[in-house]
Amino acid sequence: MQEHVCLIGFDEPEITVLKQRISGRVTAHPSLPGYRVEDGQLYVDNEQGGWQSRVDRVIFHGIFEEDQELFVALALWGGPCFPNPLGMLACRDKQACLVRALSQTRYPGRGRGYVPAGSVVNLQSEQVAKWGNWHCGENKARIQGEWRAEFSSTLEPFYPGDAVRVVLLGEEVLQIRLAGDDWLKSIHDPTADFMEVDVELADDTRALARYFDLPVIANDYIVGDDGQKYLLEVNHIPNVTRFPLIWERYAALVTDWCQT
Repeated sequence: MQEHVCLIGFDEPEITVLKQRISGRVTAHPSLPGYRVEDGQLYVDNEQGGWQSRVDRVIFHGIFEEDQELFVALALWGGPCFPNPLGMLACRDKQACLVRALSQTRYPGRGRGYVPAGSVVNLQSEQVAKWGNWHCGENKARIQGEWRAEFSSTLEPFYPGDAVRVVLLGEEVLQIRLAGDDWLKSIHDPTADFMEVDVELADDTRALARYFDLPVIANDYIVGDDGQKYLLEVNHIPNVTRFPLIWERYAALVTDWCQT
């Protein structure tokens, strides 16, 4: 009997590829669909709306404002889900995820801080404030001296050096040199590109993936001008379409998972 696989969060080009590769019935929703868990079964909206159908597997890849409720439902369902909904729940709040990751990484750095919304700090050294759950070049500020936090924010020293992303896809590790015109570095800059994998950062990324029980993860690090390494953040749903190589590896990984 062929399974019913539900894709959630993918854009149309990726949906087309995965539908061609995954056998059986495949339902796809670029945004969060309606769903329910009833008598141990997961039911999800059909693509055209109307009735909900029972689903055997879920592949989720996206960031949505209300997705934590879906993760709770998927965890209570207990069926095959890629990635693990418990791992996604543990990482969904960026600040809580960072605290968990810093307790496990070999490269936590030091001198981090926290400022509740509305509070004022007077910083003697240059630091980076981060707030909210979206950090792709947004919700960050490079600060020094007196600063009032509009939103509750984490603080970290500003580390001069090279920003890199270490991507784990199953057993494979790839590393990207992040780039940008100013201090904000990203995979989306046209000059961002693959580089030789740092073995120590690869091992650290694998350890964090095991801790969160996630098969795909991308960690951002700074390799400082002084040679020291610092974890910046964990991306539990990393971009997999910026580089064709990463998309191909990811598509193969989830296709193989559907056959297990």
